[in-house]
Amino acid sequence: MSEAAGGLLAALADLPDPRARRGVRHRLSVVVCAVVAGHRSYTAIAEWIADVPAATALALGMAPDRRPSEAMIRRLLQAMDPQLLTVAVSVWLASRSTAGTSTSRRAIAVDGKTLRGSRTSDTAARHVMAACDQAVGVVLASTDVDGKTNEITRFAPLLDQIGDLRDTVITADALHCQREHVDYLAERGAHWILTVKGNQPNLHSQLAGLPWRAVPDATRDTDRGHGRREIRALKVLTISTGIDFPHATQALQIRRRRRRLDQPKRFTTETVYAITDLRVHQAQPAQLAAWVRGHWSIENKIHWVRDVTYDEDRCQIRTGTGPEIMAALRNAAIGALRTAGITNIAAANRHHARDSTRPLALLGIT
Repeated sequence: MSEAAGGLLAALADLPDPRARRGVRHRLSVVVCAVVAGHRSYTAIAEWIADVPAATALALGMAPDRRPSEAMIRRLLQAMDPQLLTVAVSVWLASRSTAGTSTSRRAIAVDGKTLRGSRTSDTAARHVMAACDQAVGVVLASTDVDGKTNEITRFAPLLDQIGDLRDTVITADALHCQREHVDYLAERGAHWILTVKGNQPNLHSQLAGLPWRAVPDATRDTDRGHGRREIRALKVLTISTGIDFPHATQALQIRRRRRRLDQPKRFTTETVYAITDLRVHQAQPAQLAAWVRGHWSIENKIHWVRDVTYDEDRCQIRTGTGPEIMAALRNAAIGALRTAGITNIAAANRHHARDSTRPLALLGIT
């Protein structure tokens, strides 16, 4: 067994198990394997486990004649701690990832997602917030945002799950453009790039009033895809005075011009402002532009895949911590596939579903 796989099994084995000691017969890794194969519900997971050959069952630590039932799986997942599961899996994924060998700074995107299928007639849908490695597309930490709080108050607890943030760049949307957040990041030794919108009207007005017309484009690039063409330009200004926000050293203006390829004369233009504590010598404009654009990696590489490939928004698991645990398991499966160099998650699910030994090989279980 590889060191990375051993780390996964050891990490999952160390998770607090809500079952009575006498009832602990099956490893959580069997559920991860089923999700890697694309299964989306307790019933589908139980059916996959029931159908695997005896040799696969033995490799997963199950007696072929005593496999976990749907009821057992449901009770287990509804009682587990999703935050502890995410941290355990992220430690294992970090051991598999080659992104840590890069000479550039690590960038982490912070964003939230509503689990729409978890809504009932009496309760609002669950909401979770995650921190995702921009380069690899792996969730490093997640936290539940319950109805008594909001994303702002969960920002620090989310990042507290990540051990070392020194020299890391944190990107977040306008909701997290908060003075308390940048003070926290300064204490952790991290850098940040934050979008500024109408929720900070004075700051947004100050940024919009800077002499942008006199500033040349620092970077400019063009992209085609999804039936449209987009031109992006970035301008950067060093801030000396006049911007009322702690630790900010540079202001960014991002202009995006888009047109549909079938309507070449109709453009839409969007102007977005951001601020950062990174100084001129710490990041080139092209790198700043890459991090700003890379912030959407959590949407494109994680949230979109969970919605489209795993049909998460229509998943009606609602009891206990079940919705959050299933989200964490999907993140784990996506992360395992991405760290193996796979980009098409839907095709990978089908590939692993065709042979029950393939999820075990991916996870290093022998």
